[in-house]
Amino acid sequence: MNKILRFFYPSIRYGVHASWLLLAARVIFGLLLMAHGIDKWRHFEALASSFPDPIGLGSRTVLTLAIFAEVFCAAGVVAGAFYRLALIPVIFTMGMALLVVHHGDLFAVKELALAYLAVFTLLFLAGPGDFALDRIIGPRFSVARR
Repeated sequence: MNKILRFFYPSIRYGVHASWLLLAARVIFGLLLMAHGIDKWRHFEALASSFPDPIGLGSRTVLTLAIFAEVFCAAGVVAGAFYRLALIPVIFTMGMALLVVHHGDLFAVKELALAYLAVFTLLFLAGPGDFALDRIIGPRFSVARR
């Protein structure tokens, strides 16, 4: 459990420049993804019956999960709150969009999902930087700092 908490709330310190860069990437790409999710949310009823269902849960359920990842988890990424945990549904959603939903499509159609998948995977690996709410949340888990 201790290793898991240390992974989600690393105690490493980032340099100021790296932290600003990570903050900028989190905010820019998080807000862009949120815009996609909010658009899906606004058109929920129109999309619900025809939304792709690559995992067999039903179109409404998959649309709801996509909105959760693209709006709420992306907000966590922007704030740097529960950062790596929030990125897991985002990465999964973009992976499904790229590899399953748009599998047979032209590259131009897949390109956005690939770009998001690459950026969010890199952000997952890099961590949130020093300007993140996880710097406040993490120490609350005393086990994570031992």
